[in-house]
Amino acid sequence: MRPLGGVLFDVDGVVVDSPHERAWQEALEALMATEWRAIAPETRYAPERFTTAVYQSEVAGKARESGARAALDYFGVPDAAERAGVYAERKQEVLLRKIAAGKFVVFSDATRLILELKARGVLLAAASSSRNASELLRRIRVDAFVEHQNPRRAPVALGATLLDLFDADLCGAAVARGKPAPDLFLAAARALGVPPPRCLVIEDAPSGVQAAKAAGMTSIGVARLADEALLAAAGADRVVTTLDQLDPDALVEGQIAARAA
Repeated sequence: MRPLGGVLFDVDGVVVDSPHERAWQEALEALMATEWRAIAPETRYAPERFTTAVYQSEVAGKARESGARAALDYFGVPDAAERAGVYAERKQEVLLRKIAAGKFVVFSDATRLILELKARGVLLAAASSSRNASELLRRIRVDAFVEHQNPRRAPVALGATLLDLFDADLCGAAVARGKPAPDLFLAAARALGVPPPRCLVIEDAPSGVQAAKAAGMTSIGVARLADEALLAAAGADRVVTTLDQLDPDALVEGQIAARAA
């Protein structure tokens, strides 16, 4: 990696433990038990088969309707292309209820890294396929986090949110192709004014890693779900289980190195 110019963060699964997975699972379970009950026997679907591994490999990181279509195809649901819109809409309804109820958690290691990179003058972009990611970031206060954690050289304004720390917000941006195509990350690089080779992408989904590599960017996969092998196979330059493993000073210099103990 050349000297670092910008870091592009996926949000769901990287910065926030969001309710997306449960929303996809619950929406499909409800449809199969009601409106789609007649076709359920024709499919490979059962609630217990919609596992985290299936979510990560088929749905995570993709635009809403693409994720819906991929899940329906995986379970062999007839007329998947026609049904994907309904499924995506129901998933969104479930998700919004969960967000309103505060059923999500911010990852402390991601918040620390964002603050550390911000303190070093690195440009940051939020680049998630989800149109709900900005709202999640807007709901997370970082002033109290800083006061409690006291990250080095990272003062923030009173009332500041995680969204305020990003120089560009590309969450849910309209692009011609969703991940694993590079369009979203290339748009984020343009918004930051940083050439792709000087961008680092932090992702938790194989499709996001593939998008980063297609964009000509360095990628770090964060394996929060014991999915190191999937991220490595997708082409991640380094896979970690927590972002606390990364040395922010080394990143600024264009190296991926472990943080000193």
